[in-house]
Amino acid sequence: MPISRSVVVSSTPSAVVDVFRQLQPDLKASNFSEEDIFAVHLALEEAFTNAVKHGNKMEPNKAVKIDYAIEPDKVEICMTDEGAGFDPEVIPDPRYGDNLYKPAGRGMLLMRSFMDVIEYSARGNSVRMIRYREKRRPSKSTAGSNP
Repeated sequence: MPISRSVVVSSTPSAVVDVFRQLQPDLKASNFSEEDIFAVHLALEEAFTNAVKHGNKMEPNKAVKIDYAIEPDKVEICMTDEGAGFDPEVIPDPRYGDNLYKPAGRGMLLMRSFMDVIEYSARGNSVRMIRYREKRRPSKSTAGSNP
């Protein structure tokens, strides 16, 4: 049976802990694997950190809204902050050149690595992430050959 929840939390880094405490039992009850739960947890934390730090500029009076839906084949998380937004296309890939030594973009790279779908709103203050139970990515034998 699908599970759908919505929560609004204060824009403080520690608030994500309570969100995951609500999400984790729902994932377990829906028989998602430990690997899936780890991946969702990591992506949730990275997206939340970006929302608090970059979107809401560490202003605790602002909020972050998190909606999630768990279906038999996937978990979907939508997160929206109160910031002005950004263009994800201008964030440099942290795996190349001088970007190897800069912290920018690492959270987004992790989110893309652990989730199957990452989509940003046109304004750039909302992200939609999906992880499918049945992986839609290369097998383990070819996963390292193409980022």
